[in-house]
Amino acid sequence: MEPVCPLDYRYGRPEMKAVFSEASRLRYLLQVEAALAWAHAELGTVPTEAAKALQAVADTPGAVTPERVKEIEAEIRHDLMAVVRAMGEAAGPEAGKYVHLGATSYDTIDTANALQFRDALALTRDGLRRLRDAMLALADEHRRTTMLGRTHGQSAVPITFGLKVAVWASEVGRHLERLAECERRVLVGMMSGATGSMAAFRGKGLQVQALVCRRLGLGETTASTQIVQRDRYLELLAHLANIATTLEKVATEIRTLQRTEIGEVAEGFDARKQVGSSTMPHKQNPITSEQVTGLARLARGFLVPSYENAVQWNERDLANSAPERFIHPHMFLLVDHCLHKMADVLENLRVHPDRMAENLGRAQGLMMAESVMIALSEKGLGRQEAHELARQASMRAIAERTHLREALREEPRILDLLGEGGIDQAVDPAKYTGPVDEIIDKVIAETKDL
Repeated sequence: MEPVCPLDYRYGRPEMKAVFSEASRLRYLLQVEAALAWAHAELGTVPTEAAKALQAVADTPGAVTPERVKEIEAEIRHDLMAVVRAMGEAAGPEAGKYVHLGATSYDTIDTANALQFRDALALTRDGLRRLRDAMLALADEHRRTTMLGRTHGQSAVPITFGLKVAVWASEVGRHLERLAECERRVLVGMMSGATGSMAAFRGKGLQVQALVCRRLGLGETTASTQIVQRDRYLELLAHLANIATTLEKVATEIRTLQRTEIGEVAEGFDARKQVGSSTMPHKQNPITSEQVTGLARLARGFLVPSYENAVQWNERDLANSAPERFIHPHMFLLVDHCLHKMADVLENLRVHPDRMAENLGRAQGLMMAESVMIALSEKGLGRQEAHELARQASMRAIAERTHLREALREEPRILDLLGEGGIDQAVDPAKYTGPVDEIIDKVIAETKDL
């Protein structure tokens, strides 16, 4: 069958695809079933040799195949029972009769989810760290590269490019902190049995669950219905959506700054071979940032059905099952893909300080009106009066299409209070970027080891 989903042939890294492949999913399920048999053996309810045989099946590639599971499912029309029967076949009749003892389907499925999430989150952490490192390198390199700050799409006061990127890095640092906090609540297993009562374990349910989770290196639920409660999954998926939003924000900023009329940064471009447009030979488009923008929006789109999946009839229903088969792999694959694409962009970003300086000059000093207001207030003027004087000078500079410096010199009170030297100082962008070194150093210190 030809691939249909673009994740199969266009997007997504092999490492994350391997975590969510059909074969990997089967291995996670088999490991949970083997851990359940081991727990029973520890408590004396399953022979030790049977538990060892089942663990051997779980550990042996190809002992149970997706193809055999599908054959059984086609006959019995139950996906997890097909895994149970296939495992029993592989282990032999004596060990096979102990597979899935006391458990219900979602004891295995949701515990396997936790194993899968653990591996996927490890890759997500790697991606966040790569992105953080690229950002910290840019922030450090360009801590003094002065540029226009912009608000409402208009020139504001100056900032440095390093500060802009440090803000992004700080956000990525918080995502790393959230990931660690989220794992504690998401990476949990369960062995609650039907409806969550653990009755089928004959008084040993709490011990069985604790042993299974210990064997698998997971936390455990304190109380559950027949499924792990989806508030845990919602926290995870909302975290992924949050990461996607940061990536889109950074991508949008790069796209904005790469506009022809701004031209302050640009994605890497191989001028020897790369084609920017099928019809316009000169084009160098921010295609990777645009891709990240679109895929981040798609990733966030999976949140709505995720919230709806958390609403179950009584102790459980099956309405969440099919959507989650789409949601979990798609969200992880999309976010992982975007993380590494954005890291590629930042690692190869072309930064143009000369163009930043040109754009500062083109603003005719108007971005320094606040600096003038502060300088006047330091000379004894009230803040409101200083604001009005700077505003009037700014309006005159705009109307006359002249530099703010000239408009300030034409105002006797300003010239008297500041003098020409003070005016020159007040309109110098490089002298009005604040404690940028301290801010960037603090961001680096706070995030570099997360």
